[in-house]
Amino acid sequence: MANTRRRVKLYVLNDERQWDDRGTGHVSSCYVERLNGMCLLVRSETDGSILLESKIQQDTAYQKQQETLIVWSENDNYDLALSFQEKAGCDEIWEIICQIQGKDPSVDVTQDIIEESEEERFEEMPDAATPIELPPCELSKLDEIAELFSNVLPSPIRREKLAVAIESERYLQKLVELFRMCEDLENAEGLQHLFEIIKISILLNKNSLLEILFSDDIIYDVIGCLEYDPSATAVHKHREYLNSKATFKEVIPISNQELLGKIHQTYRVQYIQDVILPTPSVFEENMLTTLNSFIFFNKLEIVEMIQEDDQFLPELFTQLTDESTEDKKRRDLVLFLKEFCSCGQACQNRDKFFRTLSNLGILPALEVVMGMDDNEVRQAAVDIFAYIVEYSPSMVREFILQEGNGSEDDVSLINQIIEQMICDADPDLGSAMQLMNILRILMDPENMMATVAVSKTEKTEFLSFFYKHCMHILTAPLLANTATDTPSKDDYQTAQLLSLILELLTFSIEHHTYHIKNYIISKDLLRRVLVLLQSTHQFLVLCAIRLVRKMIARKDEFFNRYIIKGCLLEPVVRAFKNNGNKYNLLNSAIIELFEFIRLEDIKSLIVHIEETYSNVFDAVDYVGTFKGLKLKYEQHIDRMNNKPNMDSIRQTTILQSTRYRRDARALDEDEELWFDREEEAEETDVVVSMVEQQLESINRFVESKKVQESTILNKDTLASNGRPTSPVRPATGTLTRTVSTPRPGSPVPVTSKKLASEEPQETTNTKAAAADTTPESQKSPTNSLTTKGGVVGLVDYPDEDSDEDEDDVEPPSKRARIAT
Repeated sequence: MANTRRRVKLYVLNDERQWDDRGTGHVSSCYVERLNGMCLLVRSETDGSILLESKIQQDTAYQKQQETLIVWSENDNYDLALSFQEKAGCDEIWEIICQIQGKDPSVDVTQDIIEESEEERFEEMPDAATPIELPPCELSKLDEIAELFSNVLPSPIRREKLAVAIESERYLQKLVELFRMCEDLENAEGLQHLFEIIKISILLNKNSLLEILFSDDIIYDVIGCLEYDPSATAVHKHREYLNSKATFKEVIPISNQELLGKIHQTYRVQYIQDVILPTPSVFEENMLTTLNSFIFFNKLEIVEMIQEDDQFLPELFTQLTDESTEDKKRRDLVLFLKEFCSCGQACQNRDKFFRTLSNLGILPALEVVMGMDDNEVRQAAVDIFAYIVEYSPSMVREFILQEGNGSEDDVSLINQIIEQMICDADPDLGSAMQLMNILRILMDPENMMATVAVSKTEKTEFLSFFYKHCMHILTAPLLANTATDTPSKDDYQTAQLLSLILELLTFSIEHHTYHIKNYIISKDLLRRVLVLLQSTHQFLVLCAIRLVRKMIARKDEFFNRYIIKGCLLEPVVRAFKNNGNKYNLLNSAIIELFEFIRLEDIKSLIVHIEETYSNVFDAVDYVGTFKGLKLKYEQHIDRMNNKPNMDSIRQTTILQSTRYRRDARALDEDEELWFDREEEAEETDVVVSMVEQQLESINRFVESKKVQESTILNKDTLASNGRPTSPVRPATGTLTRTVSTPRPGSPVPVTSKKLASEEPQETTNTKAAAADTTPESQKSPTNSLTTKGGVVGLVDYPDEDSDEDEDDVEPPSKRARIAT
């Protein structure tokens, strides 16, 4: 089992100054020859890949924060953080870093943060060597203190020296006492100086200072200092808002005072960042990374502490699903759960977090909540559901299947999601779009279970359930709106909803081969979709064209035959014609659709297009697509006209093939046979009957071989070329084919084709005579196979030199077994 002390989560600060989770793994320190130094190496706990390989540089400033965090910068503005699961593991890595840099492990920062050029560093060396002396903390010195803080801010070295001086002299506590005096004296100028001083103290980007500023005993005074912004026209009463209007609701009583204090602190610091501090400039934004980190890791601590409480979460879910719980109380519970899941997304042990919620019954609870009339509550439930689906869609699918198997009606969590998408009251359908993306994730076979066997089972079971119990609800608005030749409703909100449904159907055509085929045919769905080409909303028309394009892109003859049989390209051609010479997206989309057919040489569609719609496209000459289609069509027709009669060759090939097999690229057997069963039933019966007759005649032929040889090789039955003619009697008016199977190495004889009526009389009489000379009891049954093409001879004849030795006559070559 892996050592949990070294288990870490890697974070990288993005361009928006937010921490991105790059994965969980185990950290180690080792010498990397390629980098010529000791490195921090983080390997993923899932697949063992390297998440981080960072050389420990001598001049890199590493910071240790909150006992389980190590933060540092690489290159320019590339900040990294390692969040350890255990404090002991953080201490071990910190000691290694300090040992390499020659520092005392008791420090929180290993180096001064230096960002200036060499010239600037050289100019500041005298100042850097001298510690900064702070003026006495008195009312008369506030202007001098504010000026010193402002002058220090541009220099990283001096900022670090100032932070050390402030912390060592307990300067912030003294400034807070001055603030109280200034407020009592109503000293406006002093209060404005204090605003600048406290603001710069936050911008020093020092975690130890932030812990002092945001401690419970002085945080309200810090907020009070920040109320007196010199650039503001009036004083903002932030403390009054936090004390009276921003009330804290304990949806579930919290007995842990440390947890309670951490929640209050995080809220107040978040308020300072989002509301009180002015919008930072580009220069100041880079100085708020520590503040962002402070808030972020505070939230992680809150999540961990709530999970460790044995009573809090069980009580929350009990009240959430209790029918006696008041709607207002349930609303507060849902909003708290949403915030809790939002913070838990970045939790170091995210598997444990969501597993805990699943065991407590979060999905059944969401099903209860989504049935409420409160729009805000339903939206919060959707947000929670989105977090869970993003983490583990398989867990959600498993719950849906278990719920569906236990009930006979269509009331289930996923149907509630579909209904909420359809009934979204927002004109812009913001919530519906979010729900559509959730459904797409659940319907995507690509994120099924990793194992092949399980993946196939999950795909088969879930998609079968979805198409049986959910698809009719999803497509109900589409089918209702396209019952006639024109859309019954064409307002913007309806068009938006139908476009989302078409997006899901297009996705299904691409990923659900078996189920979507059945559904499209049973509902004649494409015909209903093409009604939307008459919509006045261009984006909806393009969605319908996109669905047709995706169907044709499958290059599946099943879809092609469906389109041809129903003349379903006619609405597309009509839309192209009605669009005229407009150069717009619709024109480009339709031309690209026909260009795809031409490039992929889909012959069935090319023939259908040219034989049905060529009069529309003949006049279109601004692109070469339609001339190319006509050329493809003409080439195809020429090949067909010059092609020999393949019916006879096909029948012979069936009988002479070495084995029957399906293409390895074909669909799964349970899918392919399902579709081909009705279509190929008659053809399969004919082939099986033919093969059975073939084998029976061959067996009988072998049994009567000796008797037949004397009759067949009779000199009176020999043709002029010395080869015996076939003893098979052709049916009158049918095509007779004589097929011989040559010996290995001998030339293949040319197949002769003659109408029975045109056959020389001598040959016919000779055949009859040969047949009559055979005793009735020893006559070989007619070795023939009657098909639409005629009668096929099955006798193998010897080579021309075989008449010298009758023993060389060979029986028919052994047929391969039929693959079943």
